[in-house]
Order: sequence, then C-alpha cells, then structure tokens
Amino acid sequence: MSIQKLDQIDRNVLEILQANAKITNAQLSKEIGLSPAPTLERVKKLETSGIIQSYHAQLNRDKVGLGVTTFVMVTLVGHKKDTTMSFVDKANTIPEIIECHHITGSGDFLLKVIAKDIQSYQALMLDVINEIGEVASTQTMVIMSTFKESKVLPIP
Repeated sequence: MSIQKLDQIDRNVLEILQANAKITNAQLSKEIGLSPAPTLERVKKLETSGIIQSYHAQLNRDKVGLGVTTFVMVTLVGHKKDTTMSFVDKANTIPEIIECHHITGSGDFLLKVIAKDIQSYQALMLDVINEIGEVASTQTMVIMSTFKESKVLPIP
C-alpha cells in the first residue's frame, strides 16, 4: 500500500469534507481558494485514488435506540490462520459489531459493539458472540460516557 502525495490544498479538501461531506462544490471551492472546476477535479482524484472511500451520515445512537456501547476483547481458541479468518467471517455477519480489530496483547480481537440496552447486549453475547466456535473467552468493557469521538482523521 503506497502513501499518496498530498499538497496543502488536498489536505484542506480532506479536512473540510471530513467535517461536512454535504458541502457544495461551490462552497468548498470558496473555502480552499480554487474555482469550482479544479476543486471538483481534486475531489474526484481523491475519490478515484481511494483516499476518500465513502460518504456517510453520522447517526445519534440514542435517538435511534442504541443506548449501550461496549468494547469486547475476544480471545480465540487458537491462532491458526483458518481459525482467525473463520472468526472474522462470522463477526462480519453480526450487525451489532461495528468495529473488529485484530490486536496484540492478552486478547486476539477488540470489538466495538452496540445494542439497544443491557438485556439486548447480554442476549447478543450469550446467544451469538460466545456461541462462535472459535471464541475461547470474552471480556467486556461497557462505555459509561464518551468525551471524545472524532470521525476526522488528522492528515499528516
């Protein structure tokens, strides 16, 4: 994977789009100091190069009824590639798992899991995640409150 060369205008475009993906091309061009046509070309170049992967609406979890967020450390029964990939394939089918990270340390994976409430979370753990054959153990950390959660990457 090669790192793309970005100039200051590209960095500005990325920062602005991360903060407000709904900005019009006309407004974006004003903010970065280019006319609309070259601005659109830059955005298209960032999209086709894969730097901009997609655009999303960020939802308020509480307002859509997802009141519990947890991190779950998962330890697998073994470390063979087949075991790892089988777990990943199964984790990818569970919509409540919104992030799945292969980690170092005492566990093998760190999952970010959302659920409607504690009862729903408990059922998900007992009936789904802990029933995955590759899972040896889990440890849950319930998020009490969040003081910083940024979707904006710091562009080097």
